[in-house]
Amino acid sequence: MTEVRRAGARRRPRQSDIARMAGVSQATVSLILRGTPAGMALARETRQRVLRAAEELGYVPDPVATRLASASNAMLGLYTFSTTFPTDVAHSYYPILVGVEEEAAAQGQDLILFTGSARAAARADDPAAVRRVRAADGCLFFGRHVPEEPIRRLAEDGFPFVYIGRRDEPGIPYVGADYVSASAQVVARLAALGHRELRYLREHDEAPASADREEGVVRGARASGIDPSRLVVCTDGSDLDDLLRRWLDEGVTAVVVEQTDTGAALDGLGAAVDRAGLRCPRDLSLALLGASTGTRGHAPGGGAAYGGFDVPMRAMGRDAVRLLLELIAGAHGEPPRRLLPCEPVEGGTVAAPRTRDT
Repeated sequence: MTEVRRAGARRRPRQSDIARMAGVSQATVSLILRGTPAGMALARETRQRVLRAAEELGYVPDPVATRLASASNAMLGLYTFSTTFPTDVAHSYYPILVGVEEEAAAQGQDLILFTGSARAAARADDPAAVRRVRAADGCLFFGRHVPEEPIRRLAEDGFPFVYIGRRDEPGIPYVGADYVSASAQVVARLAALGHRELRYLREHDEAPASADREEGVVRGARASGIDPSRLVVCTDGSDLDDLLRRWLDEGVTAVVVEQTDTGAALDGLGAAVDRAGLRCPRDLSLALLGASTGTRGHAPGGGAAYGGFDVPMRAMGRDAVRLLLELIAGAHGEPPRRLLPCEPVEGGTVAAPRTRDT
C-alpha cells in the first residue's frame, strides 16, 4: 500500500492525496467517495480512477466525521457472500434473514440490503463492493466464503461489523453455531444404537462450517471407539451410486451428511438411496448435520424427517443484530465471538442397525 508521509512520519491519506494521484479536483473526489448523484453522473473512467487511487492509498473516511454524520441514521447493513440471494423460504439462509429482520425491527433499526454478492463472490479481491457498507452504522455479513483483505481493513479501521457464522481469521466478531459438539453428539448417538461402520459424507468445500462438522464427527467416532481412518468421504454429489454400493458391501449401516447451501452431498445421496430402492432407517440410517427446516428436511426412502441436529439460524440472526448494536455503541474491547448450541433432532431416519438375517 502506498504510504503518505509528512516530515518523515506516516499520516492518514486525505482526499487531496487521492485528487493528486487521480488527476482530478478534491471536489470531484468528495462527490465520488460520498456516492452522491453528482458523483455517480461523472464518467465511469473518472470514478474508477478515483476509487483505485483511494484503495491504493488506503483511504478511509474520518471515523469521527462518519459517526457524526450517521449517528441518527439507525441503519444496519446486511451483506451476503452467497452467489445467490435467497428468494425462497426453503433456502437455508432464510431463517437467518428472518431473525435479522425481527431483531432489527425490535431494536428500531432499518436495514440496508447490499446486493453486490454475486460480483463480490466472483471477484473476491475487489474491495469496492465491501467498502460500500460504510453507508450504514455497522454491517452484518454472512455466506460461506469471505474476501479476507477487505474484511481485514474494516476490522483495522474500527468499522463495526459482525459475521454470522464462525470464522478463523483473527479480529472478526461473529455469532456462529457449535457444530463441533453437535456433530460429535450425533455420532455418539449412532454408536450407542450399535452402529460401528459409519461414513461421513461432505463436500469438497473447505468452509469453516464444513471443517467444524468434520472435526466433530471424527471426535465423536474416536470417543466411541470407532476407527476414523475410512470415515470421511468428500463428494460433489455425482458419484453416490457407486459409493453407496461399496459402503453396503463394506457393512456400512449409517451415513452422516453435512447440510450446506448447495446441498450437493445430501441431494446426491438421497437420489442414490432412492435409485437403490433402500428405505431409511430400515436399510440404512441417515443423520443430517443441520437437519431441518428447508426443502431438504425430509429424507428419501420413506420421507421421514431427518435425525441429526438443527442449526439455530433464527437465533443467530437475532443475536448478531444485538451484538452489532453493542459494537456500534462501543461496548466491547476485544472482538466478541459467540457459538450457540444446536438442538438435537430425533427424526425418523436413525435407528439401530438391522441384522443381516432380518
